[in-house]
Formats: sequence, structure tokens, C-alpha cells
Amino acid sequence: MSTVKIGMISFAHGHAAGIYRLLQNIPGVQVTAIADENSARVREYLEEAPVLRYYADYRELLADDCDAVVICSENIHHAEMTVAAARAGKHVLCEKPLGLNVDEMERMVRACEESGVRLMTAFPCRFLPAVIQAKMALDRGEIGEIVAVKGTNRGTMPGGWFVDPALSGGGALLDHSVHVMDLLHWMLGSDVTEVYAETATLFHDIPVEDTGFLHVKFESGAFASIDTSWSRTRSFPYWGDVTLEIVGTAGMLSVDAFGQKNEVYSDGADKARWSHWGENMNRSMVEAFIGAVREGKEVPVTGRDGLRSAAVAAAAYESVRRGGPVALNEHGRYSVE
Repeated sequence: MSTVKIGMISFAHGHAAGIYRLLQNIPGVQVTAIADENSARVREYLEEAPVLRYYADYRELLADDCDAVVICSENIHHAEMTVAAARAGKHVLCEKPLGLNVDEMERMVRACEESGVRLMTAFPCRFLPAVIQAKMALDRGEIGEIVAVKGTNRGTMPGGWFVDPALSGGGALLDHSVHVMDLLHWMLGSDVTEVYAETATLFHDIPVEDTGFLHVKFESGAFASIDTSWSRTRSFPYWGDVTLEIVGTAGMLSVDAFGQKNEVYSDGADKARWSHWGENMNRSMVEAFIGAVREGKEVPVTGRDGLRSAAVAAAAYESVRRGGPVALNEHGRYSVE
């Protein structure tokens, strides 16, 4: 089995550390280098693995002999880093949202296609058993034609660069709409034709919205509403949730994506906690990416998938600006007023 060499670009996102640990434990995978302008952020990994090469400038890592890179930077840098990686001949696993607007995401996808490298968007919820089984049930037509969906991706306010609009590009609406939108695009097999959104800052004193409600209409005729708020407070037993209530013409299907959990009540803790015992969605996602790179296959969650979901988020912000619904064309673009 050939060894797949991976370079990690930026540990700005909290998911980077987990992905790094997962990569270390996959047979036939070697993390060869880390790039991060903030050396303190990655010092512990460099100290425990002296063979790792370190670069302050990610462009120097791209001259390394790695086969692929994982990008976990601030959102604002995803496009620039992905395009550079593609031109260097590296496959890319990019943290979500893929980009901040359709133009830059089209550049990312096109650069990867032209260079013959894979671009995968980090949507781990696709790999959860409840989600996979729901998709299979829908494909079998068990609840008939899908009419409506109520979804949630409520979470804890992450702080840091996530609440700096110059680095994140948005708040809770962007951060938490894309996961559910990816699932809906995948499950319904239909594009969004209209978006209406409202946002507010209700729970925290921050410069971006911590509350977002998104309403979408699909080409199929179905519609969905999604709660994307950072409304999980300190007392909540887990960081957040991903749920779907899917209404069909012949039934209804409920999905609790993180439902594989125990509830733990301990006098030594300051609150009740959920202890997750089920499938590790990030491990499944990373293994799928590695498998695609090794075997030369298409990734299961493509750059186009990431583009479609983030395009809806971009249209949602335009809807907030206009104070009304925004129509999308087949390319995920809205008309400029």
C-alpha cells in the first residue's frame, strides 16, 4: 500500500487538531509538514514529532513532496490557499465553508479541475449513520415526495476569529447553514431557487450575528427552514446539534445526527453532559478523502457540493441586506440590484 503524504495548512480552525490526530492513526498515511504563521499554535505537535517539517509560509509547504493538503485556516484564506495548492499539484481537503462568494469558489473548483487534483469540502455530517440511513430511506421512496424540511444546526458561539467578520466573512448564518444545506442538497437532489433569511445578535456581545433563520425553496417544489443560531449556552450538555424533520407525501422522517450518545450526570461536573459513543464522522470523512487520493477516485463531497451550500449562505446575507427573498439561478448566483 502506497503511503499518502499530507501537509497541514493552518491550525486556526479548531478541527485541525482532531484531523491531525486522525491522520496519525490511519495506516499508510504520513503527515510530513505543517504550515502556520503562528508557530505557537502548532508548537506542541512539532515538539512531539521532530520529523515534521514546519513552515511559517504555506507556500513553502506547497513546494514540499506531500501528495495532499488539509486547509483549516480562517475562512477568508480558503480560496487563495486552495488555488495555490491546486497549482502545486496537491489534492485538497478544505474546511467549510468552502468560500465566501460564488466567484472565488468557482476559481477554487476550476483550479483543481485544471490541475487534475481532487477538492473535497469538509462536511463530516454526510458520514453519520443516521444521515446515511435517512438518505437511503428517502431514495427508496419510503415517505413519498419530500414536501418540507425543518432543520437545525444550533451551536456554541466559538469566539476568536469566527466573530471577526474580516476573517470569517460572517457569523452563525454562514458557520452553521452550510452543513444542513449540504445534507438537503444531497438528500433532495434538487437545487435552491429562492432564499429568505433573517439574522440578529441576541445571545452575545459580538460584531457578527449569533442568530440566523434561513428559509429556502427548491426546484423540486419542496421548502425548508433552518435554525443556524449560536444559541447553545454554557449549561447545554453538548456544543450543538444537527437535526432534520423531513415531511413527505406518505410519511415523515426525523433525523438526530448526533443521537448516538449517553447522558452523563456527575457530581464532579458543573453540568449534565452527552457522552458520544457512536461513529466518528471526522474519521470517516478523512478516510474517504485519503481513499480517493490513493485510488484516484472522485471524493464523496466535492468542491461543487461546497460551492452549492456556501452560495445559499451568500444569498442569505443578500436577503438580509434587501429585507426580502432572493432568487438564485442554476449557477447559485443571485441578480445584483
